[in-house]
Amino acid sequence: MTAVVTGARTGIGAAVARHLLEEGYHVYGLSRRIAEAAFDTDRFTPVECDLSDPHRLETACKTLQNLPDLSLLVNAAGFGRFDPHETLSQSQIISMTAVNLTAPMLLSNLFLPTLKRHGGTIINITSIEALRASRFSAVYSATKAGLRAFGQSLFEEVRKSGVNIVTINPDMTDTPFFDQLRFGVSDAEDTRLETADIVAVIDTVLSMRPGAAVTEVTIRPQRFGIEKNKR
Repeated sequence: MTAVVTGARTGIGAAVARHLLEEGYHVYGLSRRIAEAAFDTDRFTPVECDLSDPHRLETACKTLQNLPDLSLLVNAAGFGRFDPHETLSQSQIISMTAVNLTAPMLLSNLFLPTLKRHGGTIINITSIEALRASRFSAVYSATKAGLRAFGQSLFEEVRKSGVNIVTINPDMTDTPFFDQLRFGVSDAEDTRLETADIVAVIDTVLSMRPGAAVTEVTIRPQRFGIEKNKR
């Protein structure tokens, strides 16, 4: 079994990659910078790739298109800027859209022929922001809502081939995602998600019997809690 995981250097992507390795997958981890030694196994292959550059992304993944047993693509990479829209730079808007939305669409395009041959799965990690409107989140929310819509429509397109498209909408999760932002997750366990929670959902999705498909899951902490970052 082979999987491609984006954002495999840290956060949700790294947690998913480690879990898949434990389950016996060979994992190709896509990230701008990644340390192979961090996974300590020859079943992990790092693929250095700038997901914000469509041309570099296609070049890096061309060699992976025909992996003989590719059965899973996990689009976990993403980043956000949460500021008044007029203060965002043009490059921030373009990069956010490229990483959060364009890259998953391009990767799905590249890998679908192989995934169809194996009845594989594409898992898109979106955000709770895909489901609601929040201040200072116009571009980020648009990219995540777009990814959600893409996954739902693609499922209708490819379901007859046996390919499942899964959308996971996680709320605030304890990852480095928030390190450079002005707010972050609370220390209270019931006000934040752990990466293990998202991994558990993926495990459930992949263990469904053939013929039954989970297409969307929203996962949230029991209570709401954010904290202002000190920076």
